[in-house]
Amino acid sequence: MTEQTSLWQNEQKQNQQQSIDFAELCNALYERELRNLAEMSVTSIQGIQGRLKSLPHYIKRTAHLMMQTPSPLTLDVQNASWSAKQGSHIPLNNQEIVDVNEWYLSIELSHGFVVPIDCGSHVELDSIDKIDMNNLKFRTNAHGWFNLNQDSPISKVTVRLLKPNKKVMTAACTGHSWLNNQKVNPIIPSLRELLLSCDINWKNFKKPLPL
Repeated sequence: MTEQTSLWQNEQKQNQQQSIDFAELCNALYERELRNLAEMSVTSIQGIQGRLKSLPHYIKRTAHLMMQTPSPLTLDVQNASWSAKQGSHIPLNNQEIVDVNEWYLSIELSHGFVVPIDCGSHVELDSIDKIDMNNLKFRTNAHGWFNLNQDSPISKVTVRLLKPNKKVMTAACTGHSWLNNQKVNPIIPSLRELLLSCDINWKNFKKPLPL
């Protein structure tokens, strides 16, 4: 009986801590998103109102997934971010165009599949929203079309598609940044990127998370 009581008390304490962490995580996300909205150039009152109405849903969903999704990264609930040790340089080894093209052509692409994008000083998360395998290309939600044809350059003016690996995805999820091959302060991934970070299958980057 004493052992059962102890187990119940431990479970209760764990649930209380999870509730505290969830509330703290939501609060940090709210503060950040409201600050971002306040700094936006207002082009439409209706647009701002729409974003404010949808904010509670996306913040609660993001906080829940960040707490529940298996990840090798450390969750910082106070800052609503992932943390991990930063490498000395942006992780671009074995990311030549041919290698990247072959990697994506070797897997079964699907809508919503999370991909890393080299933005020069940091790596961002994006997701596939349209696939055209007849022409060997796909479109991502934020960065547009990428061509997987070996004879066509995959790089763009400012961004480049990367193949996912642990170092690349860690850099993207944590906002690690570099300038002139030197580490600089990390950027904070957007709410959308934090949601995408919870869709990464860290055990097998070629497959989406199992349902």
